[in-house]
Amino acid sequence: MQSYQIFTDGGSRGNPGPAACAAVIFKQKKKVAELSRSLGKMTNNQAEYHGVILTFDWLRKNEIKNINVQFNLDSKLVVEQLSGNFKLKNEGLKPLFWQIREQTIALGLRVNFKHIPREQNKEADELVNETLDKDKK
Repeated sequence: MQSYQIFTDGGSRGNPGPAACAAVIFKQKKKVAELSRSLGKMTNNQAEYHGVILTFDWLRKNEIKNINVQFNLDSKLVVEQLSGNFKLKNEGLKPLFWQIREQTIALGLRVNFKHIPREQNKEADELVNETLDKDKK
């Protein structure tokens, strides 16, 4: 079974405010994609969830299924929620949470969510900020 390492990030300026998400995707330690998306107005946590959803969109578009995926995020809260360790109390996150769960099943993925220090997530963070900067222009 193939394995992918994915670094995702999301951010908003204002919380809620203009938001963006990004993903940097590695297959066998080789970078295969850099993705980013403008999201409109939302919270930081919603944008973090959208970083994972952006990856699912890419996997689906490229017809990649039945793989092992490690998501690396610098948001401990989102990692713990997606791992099932923290309760999901925010109503705005519930549809995103369930979308991720449904896509995990639909694509036949084995997923692991890992919290990493912000310094290890610089590429995805830079993509988020570049996208937000473009939106300001």
